[in-house]
Amino acid sequence: METGGQTTGQDQRGRWKSQTGFVLAAIGSAVGLGNIWRFSYMAYDNGGAAFLVPYVLALFLAGIPLMILEYSVGHRLQGSSALVFAKINPKWEWLGWWMPLCATFGIMIYYAAVIGWCLNYTILSFGQEWGADTNTFFFQEFLRMGDATHFSPGAPIFKILVATAVVWLLCWLICYLGVERGIEIACKIFMPLLLVLTLILVARGLTLPGAKMGIKAYLHPDWTKLRNPKVWADAFSQIFFTLSLGFGIMIAYASYLPKKTRLTTNALITSFGNCLYSFIAGFAVFSVLGFMATQKELPISEVAAQSVGLAFVTYPEAVSSLPGLNAVFGICFFAALTIAGLSSGISLVEAMAAAVHDKFRVSKRRVVTIVCSLGFLGSIIFTTPAGLLWLDVVDHFVTNFGLVTGGLLECLVVGWIFKAKILRRHVNESGSYLPWIWDLLVKFVTPLVLLTILELRIYGLIREGYGGYGWDVLILVGFQVIIATLLAGFFFASVPWDKRKLQDVHKPDEDKLLV
Repeated sequence: METGGQTTGQDQRGRWKSQTGFVLAAIGSAVGLGNIWRFSYMAYDNGGAAFLVPYVLALFLAGIPLMILEYSVGHRLQGSSALVFAKINPKWEWLGWWMPLCATFGIMIYYAAVIGWCLNYTILSFGQEWGADTNTFFFQEFLRMGDATHFSPGAPIFKILVATAVVWLLCWLICYLGVERGIEIACKIFMPLLLVLTLILVARGLTLPGAKMGIKAYLHPDWTKLRNPKVWADAFSQIFFTLSLGFGIMIAYASYLPKKTRLTTNALITSFGNCLYSFIAGFAVFSVLGFMATQKELPISEVAAQSVGLAFVTYPEAVSSLPGLNAVFGICFFAALTIAGLSSGISLVEAMAAAVHDKFRVSKRRVVTIVCSLGFLGSIIFTTPAGLLWLDVVDHFVTNFGLVTGGLLECLVVGWIFKAKILRRHVNESGSYLPWIWDLLVKFVTPLVLLTILELRIYGLIREGYGGYGWDVLILVGFQVIIATLLAGFFFASVPWDKRKLQDVHKPDEDKLLV
């Protein structure tokens, strides 16, 4: 017997206690570390306010249509991604496994280590223990990259290992308690707290000397950038990844919704809420960069950094330079990163746990324990001195090739094999209105967009490689994760289902479908 809304037998699915709980959990999954440190720099680097043009188009042409697709297919077929694709066509079940496998054992294993860094830095913020040279501290003292021999892992760094274990423990506890008592309650706490912390960072940042210069750099439109196809590809890629699409998460989350629910409204709230948060967080980041540029009498371009450099080198340096409340500002920033990471982390665990639970009829609590235990073991390599190198390559390949391919195939299978109009009818009968134009988007426009992104990434990899790494590293570290998760997907799909799990698929008659 399950708890947290799962109280009527082993196969009974969990249920959200409220629509608010579901929406907060979905936004929590979408809002992650990249919303804080990736979007703002990407906007700045790709034309400032001009970048919002392809970004908004990407939201409407790819993000929202695919979000509605995942919500509706999970709700219609009442299952995890593995169960959903098995119901649509058993030949495509492997795809339903591959998506959460890539998410949990491709992404979450390194994501947990990064959240562990954020947790460590939250503690370090009390005394700004990173010192004056934040770059040397982060890469040499904290990550100890000088001890790494290329990609040879070496021994785990104790404080990072412990913090990573704490992250997995928290994810285990929240998912172990179930949908209603665990994930929903956690997100009802995490998301308002994250918003409050972010608003504090924005308010404080805007009062700093030079903040105006930073905001101007963040939003100043450079329309010439829109001539570059890469800017458009970056916008569509950012929308796809920031909304947690192609992970199997939103499919599983939607399966816990009640029969009558506003799927379209929920998809719009989730999508707009995530993007609005990214935009607001940019003010917190660039107001501080403007302050640093003013203090050093340098242009923004020389103090701005992206990804981990922004969060763990530039921002700590800014915290130490503040005229007051240094510790409070640092704690708020890294606590916000930690919470954003955790809210995404629990969804990555839940997507995989839901798939295993659906197929093997094992207690959900046992499944969560197994998934988190294996995940922690996989994370250990990212807690070593070579961890950042492994993270860089694995992240690039899983997100740019694995998840894009999964999302592309998801559109084609659901839109063409199961039929988009069947899902549209289901959405309309569930309490929302979905116009016929959505069919065209998920069958033609969104797949074309994802295919274009995939082609650009492959072309770029062949032409330029990645990060200066040799092809031996790219194949053995990057591609091996994709191949391993793909093989695992085919293996799980080869195990027979309990026939009772698949017998409840009844497609409506074609002549009854809405036009």
